[in-house]
Amino acid sequence: MNIHEYQAKALLRDAGLPVLRGDAAFSVEQAVAAWDKFQVPLVAVKAQIHAGGRGAGHFEGAGGDEAGKQTDKQTDKQTGKQTGKGGGVRLCRTRDEVQANSESMLGRVLVTKQTGKSGRRVGRLYIEEGGAIERELYLSLLVDRQSAAVVVIASASGGIDIEDVAKKTPNLIHRTKIGIDGYSSYHGRKLAFALGLSGESVKHFSKLLQKLSELFRELDASLLEINPLVLQPDGKLLVMDAKMTFDDNALFRQPAIESLRDVEEEEPSEREANEVGLSYIKLDGTIACMVNGAGLAMATMDIVQNFGGSPANFLDVGGGADKDRVETAFRIILRDKAVEAILVNIFGGIMRCDIIAEGIVAAASKLGLSVPLVVRLQGTNFERGKEILASSSLNIIAAETLADAAEKAVAAAQGTNKSS
Repeated sequence: MNIHEYQAKALLRDAGLPVLRGDAAFSVEQAVAAWDKFQVPLVAVKAQIHAGGRGAGHFEGAGGDEAGKQTDKQTDKQTGKQTGKGGGVRLCRTRDEVQANSESMLGRVLVTKQTGKSGRRVGRLYIEEGGAIERELYLSLLVDRQSAAVVVIASASGGIDIEDVAKKTPNLIHRTKIGIDGYSSYHGRKLAFALGLSGESVKHFSKLLQKLSELFRELDASLLEINPLVLQPDGKLLVMDAKMTFDDNALFRQPAIESLRDVEEEEPSEREANEVGLSYIKLDGTIACMVNGAGLAMATMDIVQNFGGSPANFLDVGGGADKDRVETAFRIILRDKAVEAILVNIFGGIMRCDIIAEGIVAAASKLGLSVPLVVRLQGTNFERGKEILASSSLNIIAAETLADAAEKAVAAAQGTNKSS
């Protein structure tokens, strides 16, 4: 589960970490009220969406022509300097600029590298006071399941896309693992020296990393990213941006975190699937996959890719799926206009193949299939399941093996004949 920057900042602030003052704003009036409250010479107006790259993004309808560009750019009346790039993070030095930028951001769709072309609608802002910057660093904590440890990644090149840094200058990326024994000051000193910190800044970094690692474990986080982590002129550190993601499987013991969920930021189909117990993630491909079991779903997606196709989704219907759940899964799949073929791959264990077959026939008949359907059934009652499919009036392409199913699905999506 993702949360917004202002929510992550509140968690960090409560844990005693160095965070600037800031207020969430759901309206222009609230944004202006934050400016009046802080009484500082500079604030940042930040769009709150569950995606990175906001500063370099652009608003839908702005950037394609000169008029759009001018609408989304604000100029400091006193200095004549540009205060924003037309993106989702803008610096403001006057009350009027806060109002103008807030008006041009709220309610509009922000497109970044991470949102895709569809972008995200901005429904809230974060108004944050400015801070002095000497250097910008990068710091993140994430779970490494292979080593059962928390990996800390740091770089002296902060404030930019860390992916580009890792690709072009991998020597600037530093890693250390915090194992089951927990944080040690050694971890902090090691990374601080690698980042070129010295003197009191090393102590500040070590204490900050300790608090972050403790909070990471306490809240069942899966990612905590600070970009940039700012080194100030006085040698102290400041969390200038924060992104946090949490383990969905641990939310039952984190009710305070679960209450931060913003369902408007979630893909509607993913939200619907979650409500009925389906594990669904929308992807950019053309072949929809309906599978039982996460491992089998991943293998299905891999083999579709191997045969030259591209998965349109990850969809695990689970071990206890019934007709209603199968129908919901089909409805979600068919809502995706990019889908050109559907591949159903079921291995019957707890789930019986005949029940799944009945669900497929009922759902396909009710919803009306407009794309080819490839079905592979194996396991409990798979012979009966195949009979149910074969006796239906539906145009279903049967497959025996996973490779056979993937090849036929890719061919069907491409409009070629591989049904025999």
